[in-house]
Amino acid sequence: MPDARTFDVIVLGAGAVGENAADRAARTGLSVAVVEHERVGGECSYWACMPSKALLRPNAALTAARAVPGVAISGGLDVGAVLARRDEIVHHWDDGSQVSWLEGAGLTLVRGAGRITGPRTVAVEDADVVLTARHAVVVSTGSEPVLPSLPGLDTITPWTSREVTSMHEVPGSVVVVGGGVVGCEMATALADLGATVTMLVRGDRLLAGMEPFAGEAVASSLAAMGVVVRLGTSATAVAADGDGVLVTIDDGSTARADRLLLATGRRPRTRDLGLETIGLTPGGPVAVDDTGLATGVAGGWLYATGDVTGRTNTTHQGKYDARATGDAIAHRFGGGQHGSLGATAVDSAGDWSRFRATADHGAVPQVVFTRPEVAAVGLTEAAARARGLDVRVVTVGFDSTAGAVFSSADPGTASLVVDEGRGVIVGATFVGPEVAEMLHAATIAVVGEVPLTRLWHAVPAYPTRSEVWLRLLEAYGL
Repeated sequence: MPDARTFDVIVLGAGAVGENAADRAARTGLSVAVVEHERVGGECSYWACMPSKALLRPNAALTAARAVPGVAISGGLDVGAVLARRDEIVHHWDDGSQVSWLEGAGLTLVRGAGRITGPRTVAVEDADVVLTARHAVVVSTGSEPVLPSLPGLDTITPWTSREVTSMHEVPGSVVVVGGGVVGCEMATALADLGATVTMLVRGDRLLAGMEPFAGEAVASSLAAMGVVVRLGTSATAVAADGDGVLVTIDDGSTARADRLLLATGRRPRTRDLGLETIGLTPGGPVAVDDTGLATGVAGGWLYATGDVTGRTNTTHQGKYDARATGDAIAHRFGGGQHGSLGATAVDSAGDWSRFRATADHGAVPQVVFTRPEVAAVGLTEAAARARGLDVRVVTVGFDSTAGAVFSSADPGTASLVVDEGRGVIVGATFVGPEVAEMLHAATIAVVGEVPLTRLWHAVPAYPTRSEVWLRLLEAYGL
């Protein structure tokens, strides 16, 4: 007979998102079990955000140093050292330190694949355990790569983001299918490490979800690095070719490479969670409200956070969702004071606004760690107009700032999307060296709905590239 255990809350998934949901839910004394069949810390820690940045940072630093007049640098990257440093950053794929944190936070780890078998019930077959939640089950299982339907794909072993970020040898050549964030970042990293890279991109530009000038800048940079970027092109078939792969392209041409990297999107990881037992569709997103409560399940016991909801697809936004959801659960079922907020569950008017993930609707930040970097938050011009907003776009070059003169690299471009009706910023995009560190100021402006007339009094330091804020407001007419 399986071991039967009961907790107040069960969280499926011990990635960064699940950890945050569990931690916040437990802060008012609720007992929380976290179910994980792989590594505690999840995708970001071992196969995504952290290892990819470890691969990208070395040549970014080298390139930045070489762009400074007077700095003499010879030689290139030590590929072995880069891969070794990546291994250190992912703790050699050992999750011991993450397990220690989880258990130190008072959470109970259950190793194995969890499957919902009915309301508030989760079977963990690997551990021969059946868990019952007194109050809530939270699905935080993230997302998984989407593989295209290509003839011959079953005859080869393609790479996805997992394989490329954990590679122990750099292939001589790679065909990358896809022009989104993963495709662009990994094309950059592979080229940095010495691979010959060809990108096959179905659309007419890279980074299609961002402002067009961002994708154009990245495409130009990749081309300068020797990457062949083929827009408006699709793979139609693949086949093994010796130790490599032969890719047939829709124009009748072919491309041969040692490896094929499929960067063709992701989908919620819900296919094997037992969602059909509670009336939901396996493989699809779990629709939720702003507190993370599933909208299609009776009884108010199922929650979901992060990629699995289809609302967000970044680690930081998923963690934000998880904090809101964990707080909502803690206050709904735990009662009392919340340690970090010092507020009761609801005020006298029943206001739960502080526990709602409202930023998901128009203030999502994202960074693409290519060269140049792309950092964006909020709505693009096209998205804003699709929502019926009367917007005006203001664009200036970083070369208008004094801080840009200290490097000979292309300083890049900044752009704001302004809601003319309210006089506030609803979107911002920065393209250029190390613009990731400039993004949070724009995020605050968007989330806070700070009027441009008030931003005018936020004085940027001289001589820094943050003076671009002054130039943007001047270009707007202030």
